Amino acid sequence: MVFLDFFYELRAAGLKSTLQEWRMLLRCLELGLHNSRIEGFYHVARACLVKSESDFDTFDVVFAKYFEGIEGVAALPQELLDWLADPKPFEELTEEQRAALEHLDIDELMKRFQDTMAEQKERHDGGNRWVGTGGRSPFGHGGEHPTGIRVGGESRNRTAMKVAEDRQFQDYRTDVALDTRNVKLALRRLRQLTRTDGPDELDIDGTIDKTCRDAGEIDFVFRPKRKNDVRLLLLLDVGGTMDPYFEPVSRLLSALHEERGLRDFKAFYFHNCVYERVYETGRLLRSESIMTADMLRTYGERWKLLVVGDGAMHPSELNSARGNINHRMETETSGAAWLDRIVRHFDRSVWLNPDRPVEWAMSSTCRQISHMFPMHQLSVEGIEEGVKGLVGARPTMARPVMAPGSSRL
Repeated sequence: MVFLDFFYELRAAGLKSTLQEWRMLLRCLELGLHNSRIEGFYHVARACLVKSESDFDTFDVVFAKYFEGIEGVAALPQELLDWLADPKPFEELTEEQRAALEHLDIDELMKRFQDTMAEQKERHDGGNRWVGTGGRSPFGHGGEHPTGIRVGGESRNRTAMKVAEDRQFQDYRTDVALDTRNVKLALRRLRQLTRTDGPDELDIDGTIDKTCRDAGEIDFVFRPKRKNDVRLLLLLDVGGTMDPYFEPVSRLLSALHEERGLRDFKAFYFHNCVYERVYETGRLLRSESIMTADMLRTYGERWKLLVVGDGAMHPSELNSARGNINHRMETETSGAAWLDRIVRHFDRSVWLNPDRPVEWAMSSTCRQISHMFPMHQLSVEGIEEGVKGLVGARPTMARPVMAPGSSRL
């Protein structure tokens, strides 16, 4: 059988691929679904043999070892990660130095990264070519480059075009006890009572009025009960630059789960920007996701949309095709196009940003998003203004300044 040793390597690595999946792969190869290219074979093999996204990394490591690498699949050696664990301090660049840095498109960036990984034999810091720290190279962390891949380390400037490793983030908590009564009061404004068909209640004022008009002849008047008609859809940015705001976002989510006056409530997760999929949990697994187009079909325009995120990312993540920072989830539709579809779909939408308003102007992507969505700060006052935009008067754009004395969550 073709590549039978590859199948045994996958099994030895812990993947639960069976002969049935292997036969399906061979059938796909017979039909030419791999397009006779190693990249095509990689995607077909992964689709047939991997049952859970949690096994993607294991599959990639085995595939890269067996086939001696593939463009777009980065198996990071532990030695390299050890080199990056102790970063060199970065010396800030002048505007002239920044302007001189090379801008790479996604294809050239990924190809050069693979070539560099194959050639690098030792640690490098402060340079402009190798995978390292504190330099001007497109690869590494702790430095600066306009079109780079962050390898290891934490986000510093929020400008990486890609990250070399898949990241699984943590769900925001829904059981956090709120310590600010004003937050609960702000969210209670989401209650928009309307009378709908259903069990009747006694209309006292109507009964008195009709009894008087009938010269004292008591005639009871009934009317449908008033119920909250607000349906709220919540989209949550998770991981990366949102990590420092884990607690305030968890408080908000906990409060919304406690707000029993809502008619319907649903929350989904995304990372940096919404693309073709949104996720049921912060782990961002495909198996726990739905297509964004299906989300729009399921949750109609009568739903109110609340988005929570800092809007800070590399400009290509928002505006470019294949801009998703996770190269395995790239698609041809840009994040900006999806955000435009979303904001046009819902009658009312609001964006809550945990960063201070004075910082919004420092991010070009945040400025762009603030022109698409009414944006308010994730503070007590910001929540009140956002809720008014959802159920009160038409939402207005928030000014990029913070009112004196306003309080953060």
